[in-house]
Amino acid sequence: MSNETVRVEEKLYQNRYIVDAGKPHISIEPHTTPSKNLLAMTKVCPAGCYAQNDVGQVEIVADGCLECGTCRILLEPTGEITWSYPRGGFGVLFKFG
Repeated sequence: MSNETVRVEEKLYQNRYIVDAGKPHISIEPHTTPSKNLLAMTKVCPAGCYAQNDVGQVEIVADGCLECGTCRILLEPTGEITWSYPRGGFGVLFKFG
């Protein structure tokens, strides 16, 4: 048995993501000032898909999304995002091991 420590980033690197060009499965509704929950996504999204731009708005790049549902729980009920599963054959491909 090995005592080797594996970092989360190393495990996440094993996953693959097939981008559906021009058809992101998550979109953020236009906003001037982001809500607290939308700002929180810049820190809590495990894939780092959310970021604040130079003018303070939150943007998303769904490439690499793990489809974990964190943003759905925080933002979908308030209507701040539109979320759907990627089309068949696209999205995250988990690799275990």
